[in-house]
Amino acid sequence: MTFEYVKLKIPFTLVIFILFIFSCKKNEEGTSEDTDIILTPVSIDFKDIYQRGELRAAVDYSATTYFLYKGQPLGFEYELLTRYARSMKVKLKIIIQPSIKEAFAMLQRGEVDVVAYPLAITLQRKQLVNFTDRYTTVRQMLVQRKPEGWTGMNPYQLDKVLVRNQVDLLGKKVHVLNNSSYITSLKSLEKQIGGEILIVEDSASVESDELIKRVANGTYDYTVADENIAQVNATYYPNLDVETPVSFPTRIAWAVRKTSPILLDSLNHNIEKVKKSGMLNFLYRKYYESSRNVRLVANEEYTSLGSNPSLSPYDDLIKQNAKKLNWDWLMLASMVMQESKFNPRATSWVGAQGLLQLMPSTARHYGITRRTDPEQSLNGGTDYLLNLEKRWQENMEDQTDLVEFVLASYNVGIGHIIDARALVTKYGGNRDSWEEVSRYLKFLSKKKYYTDPVVKLGYCRGEEPVNYVEQIKNRYAIYKDLLKEA
Repeated sequence: MTFEYVKLKIPFTLVIFILFIFSCKKNEEGTSEDTDIILTPVSIDFKDIYQRGELRAAVDYSATTYFLYKGQPLGFEYELLTRYARSMKVKLKIIIQPSIKEAFAMLQRGEVDVVAYPLAITLQRKQLVNFTDRYTTVRQMLVQRKPEGWTGMNPYQLDKVLVRNQVDLLGKKVHVLNNSSYITSLKSLEKQIGGEILIVEDSASVESDELIKRVANGTYDYTVADENIAQVNATYYPNLDVETPVSFPTRIAWAVRKTSPILLDSLNHNIEKVKKSGMLNFLYRKYYESSRNVRLVANEEYTSLGSNPSLSPYDDLIKQNAKKLNWDWLMLASMVMQESKFNPRATSWVGAQGLLQLMPSTARHYGITRRTDPEQSLNGGTDYLLNLEKRWQENMEDQTDLVEFVLASYNVGIGHIIDARALVTKYGGNRDSWEEVSRYLKFLSKKKYYTDPVVKLGYCRGEEPVNYVEQIKNRYAIYKDLLKEA
């Protein structure tokens, strides 16, 4: 099954056809959508991004594009971006920006390289940015609440009380996303039905999911959403109806600067590749069509989508131990995720066990009798981290990168980090800089360096602790973005 939504269930197709034609004309005339801020785009393209080593993407935060579940970042746009950045051999930096207008401005200023929203391709937007090839086609649907007692009504009875003819929107108040293409569609519809729809543009900080939720709980009567997003939310809120279209099928894509033609070609090549491999359809079904859709996780624990965002059953224990270290608890949580994925029974191939993967000897040293007990594991691991922290504090003049040294020592042992620092000193660098020490730590897998007289412990596969630290820090940044209120 493909995800090209092109079928129309419209009471009067002619009205919608005229709407579509007029919508295009209106865009050509220049409506006030998200493109009313005209900025000269900076000249940054694929080569510049590659040399920078980081792809920056603006995304919306929602149950389909980007969110956190049981410690793992997920989402349709997130997974596609991750795969693309990996193929480009650069890091991925996600920037959450709920305002479409501000995301476009950030793109033009060079603060992001791609606006990875499910964006409707409009003529007005095309004057400002370039769009990738479409990755799906959807209609814009009216989201409305079913009447009380709807479970006892048949489809004919429901159609009688719901808005099925777009003319019935006359005089109705419809809340829509700030600076969205939905405004253009509704204004075009007004022209065709010969009257006013009360279009209310909501706050720039409000996402589509939130507007839909407000309709479901009775705060608003109507909103508009893309068909795929509307259908996902209707699974979660069964009292919603999302069967009335307000637009013809719309092409959905990402946006890049007009000064980034090579990046555009690269993204299009990647889209074609994931289409041919079947991965695009797989991800689309995963986030939009599956009967166990991820939107349902908003009603579960340990997600950033619910009213009480959390990571694991052990958040309180992690917070208690983070206070001992004077760390942000999300940093320690990121480390626990790296070590055990929050599984207290996790066991590594070398015999480490528990949330913080304590070796038997380490556990004995800190008085831990049961490594699989979450409280004991966190207490013992924290005591070990405190010991490492104390040792580094005594040996570092500049402690800006103290946490990085502690994390690396926890992973590979303090001796190999001391060896890397010795090499940095020998070659005239700053031994308190994690950037410099990590470079020489990776060199410890080369004979020239691990046989150097200043190196005491010899060979080390230094890439592993360097990646370990980087992964924890990257996850920590994600946690801070997605769990700001936690």
